[in-house]
Formats: sequence, structure tokens, C-alpha cells
Amino acid sequence: MSRPGLVLEVDERTPPILVHEGEGFRLERFPLGTRVIYPPDSLPGIRDVNGRIREALLNPLGSEPLPELLRPGMRLTIVFDDLSLPLPPMRAPDVRQRVIEQVLEMAAAAGVDDVELIAGNALHRRMTPAEIKHIVGERVFTSFWPDRLRNHDAEDRDNLTSLGQTRHGEDVEINRRAAESDLIVYVNINLVAMNGGAKSVAVGLASYKSLRHHHNVHTLRHSRSFNDPPNSAMHHSYDRMHRLLSESVRVFHVECTLNNDQFPSPFEFLNKREWEWTLKDQAKFLAAKRANDLAPAGARHRVWQAMRAPYGITGVHAGATDLVHERTLAAVHRQQLTEVHGQSDVLMLGLPYLCPYNVNSVMNPILVFSLGLGYYFNMYRGKPLVREGGALIMYHPMKSEFHPLHHPSYIDFYEEVLTQTTDPATIETKYEEQYATDPWYVHLYRNSYAYHGVHPFYMWYWGAHALSHLGDVICVGADRRVASRLGFRAASTLADALEMAGETVGRSPSLAYLHTPPMTLADVR
Repeated sequence: MSRPGLVLEVDERTPPILVHEGEGFRLERFPLGTRVIYPPDSLPGIRDVNGRIREALLNPLGSEPLPELLRPGMRLTIVFDDLSLPLPPMRAPDVRQRVIEQVLEMAAAAGVDDVELIAGNALHRRMTPAEIKHIVGERVFTSFWPDRLRNHDAEDRDNLTSLGQTRHGEDVEINRRAAESDLIVYVNINLVAMNGGAKSVAVGLASYKSLRHHHNVHTLRHSRSFNDPPNSAMHHSYDRMHRLLSESVRVFHVECTLNNDQFPSPFEFLNKREWEWTLKDQAKFLAAKRANDLAPAGARHRVWQAMRAPYGITGVHAGATDLVHERTLAAVHRQQLTEVHGQSDVLMLGLPYLCPYNVNSVMNPILVFSLGLGYYFNMYRGKPLVREGGALIMYHPMKSEFHPLHHPSYIDFYEEVLTQTTDPATIETKYEEQYATDPWYVHLYRNSYAYHGVHPFYMWYWGAHALSHLGDVICVGADRRVASRLGFRAASTLADALEMAGETVGRSPSLAYLHTPPMTLADVR
């Protein structure tokens, strides 16, 4: 049995607490009385992963065994999550490779010849061949790439098809190959409760025409908790779309859950509670901190982005989407949920490098915004850690410089849109369609490795709900010009940030620090 999550109240004996800040980290002494919220310890991983996968495929939930769904002459499409999951990437073999290999073996035994594999990347950038190979493995990649293994293209009009509209008037347009298949097998990793289930096909294989119905300001402002689907208007839209597309094509879902072993041996101290660090852990911290601080930005970036996590697999479930996802959510919550009694006036958190969207050592300020404010309302049961009108303090060395490889739509969004307004609703009304349909952004999305033109808008909208409830947002270590451009303030130290926050929450506020990663999900009572 792993230990449950913990809420530690800082006192005189509490050691400095580790805080992530982009591609770096620090030890911070928080004020007395600060509540530090830790996740449960890592659950034990399944020993016989391949055996568990086979058991799930042969004894699915709410469905016939997979071999009984396969027959000669059918059209089978296997879809898998893109590089946005998990973070950091899993060390080889990725569990999706293991699942896909067994699905293909069963398909071959059943005489299925028409098989294609698609990465469900939606409006994310295309994955490189090397990134796809890491997920599916050498054998699958060699056998199927590039003709029968590819990225989804949300702008390929000839290979998209409309399945109609939901009762709410939402367009359901997805990948034509998948829509015209006899069976879709969707292979998913659930790092957080927000992903998987009805979201998988309805988002991963969709076009902008579909995505705009739930990736918008109105929906996000009415999604109090993305990690608790009943409290998420976004998930309600996913559910409606999934019900409609299920009338046209059968989906057999395979969902895998992971434990919290996010960092390999040289950085394993990042997985532990600070007062339990051994002398060896302390030495590793000092060595890693010194090397990281002295390394040039490019070298630091390469080290962090090359990191592969030794995750353990905690669950594999297959079959009907809703039944599978119910088991998945339970497994994710067992690993991440920590009960917290009462809200705080100030929430503090570090923003780590863990993001699939950055391309250099300085994470794009827009993504810092979405990740940071996302934590505000990415809590369980829709009740955030910080009270109405409270303050959010984030750690990240936000810079104004852009790397040549940064995605063009992000640069333009930062330099053009945010100079005019930071209001999500105004941005959506005045600028979204222009960026979403711009021929140059479309060309780069389809033929390069750039995010779709509308992607920075969606990242900005993630903060819409939080912004309507927060009284102040302060970033420790940020470039003041960047903070101002984003609509919030910068501070040099935590003490300065708390002094500034006092203008909003008073001089004796209650404080909470969300200790993540590893992944933590606060259940605020």
C-alpha cells in the first residue's frame, strides 16, 4: 500500500521545499503556517504488463472480446495519443507500443489486412518520425510507416467527414479513414483525469470546425474542473459528440494509467518529500542544481527534453468507452487525489518544464499563462484551492525572447494580439477566425512541425475561468515586461510577491503551496 497524499503545515522544523521554475528548480522556505500539498506515494506498477493487456483485450468491459470484433475484409483503424501524453515521455517500451502490438497480432490472426494507424494530434503539431517511433516501437514503425502510419491532418479536407450535429448544434467532423472504419481501437494513456474517454476520438481526430464548439471562452468559463468531468462543460460537449459518432462507427477503447514515477534515477529526489531526502538525494540535488544553473540554455533544454520517465503501469482497461473511463478515473484519483480542508487566500505553485509545446529553454509565455492559471481550477469537484478574489503566485523565469523555432502563430499572438487586449472573449471575437483560417498558418501546420494557427488562442482560453475569479496573479522571477503583457505582475522574490498580494488579500493571508510534479489533484472540502 502506498501512503496517501499529505497536507503539511510548515513550522520551524520544516526543511526548504522544492519548487520547479521552468527548466530549473530551487529550494524555498515558505512562511510558517503554509499548507504544502503532496500527492500520494507512487502506486506499485503491474509486474506482468503484457499479461494485463491481453487480459483486458480478451475480457473487456461492456463489449465482446477484441478477437470476436475482428474479421477478414474489415477496415480497422488504430488511433493513439500524441506526444502531449505522458509528460515526461515514458521510457521505452511505451505502454501504447505494447497494446498496439497485441492488437495487431490479434488482427493478423483474424485475417484482417486493412489496418492503419493514426496519431490523434488534433491541432497540435505533427509528430516527427522519431517521436512516432518512440511511441509505437521499431517493429510497428518499420511495418507501417509512412503509408499506413501517420499523423492526423485536421486541415486535409479530402480526408475529413461530417457525421452531423449534436442536439446542441455542435458539428462532429473527424478523420475520414477512422469514420469509415468498421472498428476504431483507441489506445490511450491517462496522465490526468481530464484526458481519455469521450474526449479521445472527438478531439484527437477532429477538425477546427468541431473543436471550436468546446475549445471556446464560454465553455471554458463554465468548466469549473477539467479533472472532474461532471463539473466540466467541456466534457459535456465531448460526451454529446461521442454519442453521435458512436452511431456511425464502433470504438473499442484501451486506456492505461500510470503511477507518479516521473523522474529517472539522477533526478529521483524530485519524486520524494524533502524531509525524507537521504544524504545521497541531497548530493544529487546539489550536483543537479549546480550543473543546471551553469549549463547554457540550449544544453539545459536538451537534458530536460531527453528525460524519459520510469513510470509503472497501474491499470489497463478495455472495451466500451464509458465503462473503461470510469475505471480509469478511479485509478487516476487513487494516485493523485489529496484531501484538503478549506480554501486559502493565496495559492503558490511552480511551473515545471513539463510541456510538449516548448521548443527551447524558455517556455512560451502564453503557455506559462495557461498552465499556471489552469492549476487554479484544475481541481477535483470544481472547488479550487484559492478562494474567490484570492491571489495566485507562480514561479517561472518568463522571458520576452523568442527562439527561431517557436511556432509562428504563437509569436504573432504575443506580439500582435496581446498588445491590443488580454480579455479572452474579446480576443476570441476579434482575432480567432483570422488566425484559424490564415493560409500560411495552415500550410505550416500541414507541412512543417508548427501548431495550428488557432492553438495559442486555445491555450489562452484555458485561463478564462480562473481570471474571472482571481483578484491577483503574480509571477516570481518573470520578466516584468512579459508579465505586464500577459496582464499580471512580476516579483523578484516570494517575499516581494506576498507583499504585493497583500494589497488584494490582506496582510495575514492563509497560504497553500501545491507541490507538483509529481502530479497532485486537490480535493478541497
